[in-house]
Amino acid sequence: MPKGHINRALGVQRNKLLRYKLIKELYQKSIQEHPYTPLTQILQNYICPVYPISRTTLYEVLTTPVTSELKRIEEAINAQTKLFN
Repeated sequence: MPKGHINRALGVQRNKLLRYKLIKELYQKSIQEHPYTPLTQILQNYICPVYPISRTTLYEVLTTPVTSELKRIEEAINAQTKLFN
């Protein structure tokens, strides 16, 4: 596989995880400000105006271990950078 393809795939995954991190932060902020608001209303009122995602995607975001996945991706990117430089 060409090196550009591997780096692009890792970059796409990293960007997705960074977006997930922002969505999680927005979700946590919304929950803190409105603790008894149902998830669907949090999604509709606070998340969708910024990140138009479905409820299923929100569940995926909330269950993804973003920090550990980002660390793994960054290590893979660094390893590839060292390998090809």
